[in-house]
This record gives sequence, C-alpha cells and structure tokens, in this order.
Amino acid sequence: MTTPRPTREVPALVRRALREDRTERDRTTRALLPRPIAAEATVTAQAPGVLSGMVELRAIARATGLRVVAAGRDGRRVHAGTVVARLAGDARTLLAVERTLLNFLMHASGVATETARAVRAAHSRSGGPEVWATRKTLPGLRDLEKAAVVHGGGRPHRRDLSDAILIKNNHLALVPLAEAVRRARAAARPSEPVEVEVRTVRAALAAARAGADVLLVDNAGPAGARRIVRALNAAGLRRGRRIELSGGITPGRVARYRSVGAEVVSLGALTHSAPALPFHLTIRAPAHLKRPAG
Repeated sequence: MTTPRPTREVPALVRRALREDRTERDRTTRALLPRPIAAEATVTAQAPGVLSGMVELRAIARATGLRVVAAGRDGRRVHAGTVVARLAGDARTLLAVERTLLNFLMHASGVATETARAVRAAHSRSGGPEVWATRKTLPGLRDLEKAAVVHGGGRPHRRDLSDAILIKNNHLALVPLAEAVRRARAAARPSEPVEVEVRTVRAALAAARAGADVLLVDNAGPAGARRIVRALNAAGLRRGRRIELSGGITPGRVARYRSVGAEVVSLGALTHSAPALPFHLTIRAPAHLKRPAG
C-alpha cells in the first residue's frame, strides 16, 4: 500500500494551483497596493472537523516567500474559531494566495472530516471494519485526498493501478475466473494478495475456490454481504481471506455494515463527495495604515 502524497509532488501541485489563479497578476491588489507592505494573516476554522492540507499551506508559503509563524498539525481536531495558521509577509502576496490556500485546506479537511465520521460509524465496542479510500478521486488531487483520509483515521488503499492486483467484473468478461486468478498469481509479487470483485454468493464461492486471497463484495448491500460471508463460512472458505465491502457505502450508511463480518469497507464518497470544511483568512493591516478610532 503506497504512502500517499509523495513530498516531491506537492511543490508541482502548488505551482499549478497558483498558476491557475494567476496569482502574479492580481489586478485589484496591484492597483490598490503598488508597493510591498508587511502584514500578517490568520487562518481560522469556521466549523468543527479534522485538519488536513497543512503540507500544501507550507508549500504555498515557500513558493511565494511568505513565512509560516505558526501552523496546526494535520489530523488535529478543530472547532469553529480554532486558529490553524499564522502567516507573515508582503500583504500583496497574502491577498493573492488567499483563495488557493483556502481551497486546499477546505477540500483536504473536508475529506479528513468525512473519513473521521465514517471511522466512528464503523466501530462499536466489539470492533468493526477498517475504513479505506478508493481511486474515486479528483484528477490531480489523489495524493492530497489519500493523505487526508489518513489524517481522518482511514487507510488510503491502493494509490493507482500499479499498486495492487484487483480482478474486476470487466476483466472477467474477457478472461475466465480460474484463468484470471492463475495469471494474476503468476504476475503477483511475493506474498502479494490477489483480489477478486464479486457480487453474489455463487461468484464469491467460485472466486474463493479459484484461490482469491481477497474478495471485494461490491454493491451487495448489508443483507447481501452478510449472506456471502455466511456462505463462505459454511463452505469452509472464509478463514484466511479478507472481505472488503464497497459500492454505495457512505459515511451515513457505514454503521449498517458493522456486523456483516468484513475486515474492510471502502468508500468512494470520502473523496468524491466530501463537503468542504470552511476556513477564513484574515489579514491584519500594519499599524501605520490603521485609521484612528472616531
């Protein structure tokens, strides 16, 4: 399982985002402030959640010559009013990067917050399945989103198609199940599991008998998934196999899958549907620019 968000990719991601907003051509700020002016900015959470995106915040600061005076830690729980960062530098730069910086924080923290919600729902006093992400990510933001899932207490799962072997239904439309598992096993790394997507009891039993190490039970619903797990147990095929549940599972529905008997639930909703966590950036004007009261 690849560690999300390689450090080398963050500066390139930040540069693309800054270019996208043409931060060097902020016409309003340049018209109002023709010369550099030292200032400070405070970034504050506006709702409770889990913080993520601070790596990108620091990268923006480095790329634009700002100084990070203080910064919160990814994975920290925040509340409305929590100050997560203080920045210092040219006021023109602070104004130019405001939206880019907040976009990263709001999206990443939204994913982390949604993941934490799913993790809480998945567990009870007797345990429960782990919460994993999927490849249903926004183009170009996969590593940010996978890291945010980790900050929320989940696991990133496979980063990309090179990261694991997963035989899906569309593969099986072209290659028979037993042959597909045989070919996958021959190509797998030492001790690497071969995973097969299944949707019915019949398909699950066939995949297990063909030698699949992991069964991805897709779009079966809680009752259907429970029938599959019971059938595997009855056939003596459950032991030593991981069961992963996926398809239509949202943080609000995770609790329904707690007692199915699976080790993992994977949720595309963590990344493709997470609502943004709101943040606000406030710039403090230098003392000599402040008007006297009255």
